[in-house]
Amino acid sequence: MADIQTPEKGSHSKHGKGKVRSKKMSTRVDFTPMVDLAFLLISFFMLTTTLNKPVAMELNMPKKDEQVKTDVKESQVINLLLDKDDKIWYYEGQVVYDMKTTNYAADGVREVLYDKQKDVGRKHGNPEKMIVIIKMTEGASYKNMVDILDEMDITNTKIYAIQDIADLEVEAIANGGKLDIVPTPQ
Repeated sequence: MADIQTPEKGSHSKHGKGKVRSKKMSTRVDFTPMVDLAFLLISFFMLTTTLNKPVAMELNMPKKDEQVKTDVKESQVINLLLDKDDKIWYYEGQVVYDMKTTNYAADGVREVLYDKQKDVGRKHGNPEKMIVIIKMTEGASYKNMVDILDEMDITNTKIYAIQDIADLEVEAIANGGKLDIVPTPQ
């Protein structure tokens, strides 16, 4: 609480008789209740606020012991090769030839994925049978990988895998998407 000091009765001036000067009063404020109030407010807001939970994409990885082999048709597969300068090389099937380029824009890789889903839906009766294989070149950045995983989520792609890039694919990228010879499927 605030406290004001008052002079005691019967006090006289230092200079004896003469003019009586009023003594300057000093004030003292007690901040104890203010501190109590601050702690009450802090504890109230800490208990009543909700903290944001981090949002993470679920990524299921196969167990190392399990090796399941399934037959995959060429028409189900699309390969995405992430390159420097936000460039994406892609080709359909499992054989590297006639690669095309796109980017991360909504009318880029997203349209490529939607078109492939429609194609797989027509040929196999279910667009969810599309398989996307994601590979990164040396020049690709971490942001590129995050962006392509976001595109998998946006396009509702259920089956995708992250693999190392093959030497033939690196050679094809160096030649502008073309190979001198057309490799045979293995």
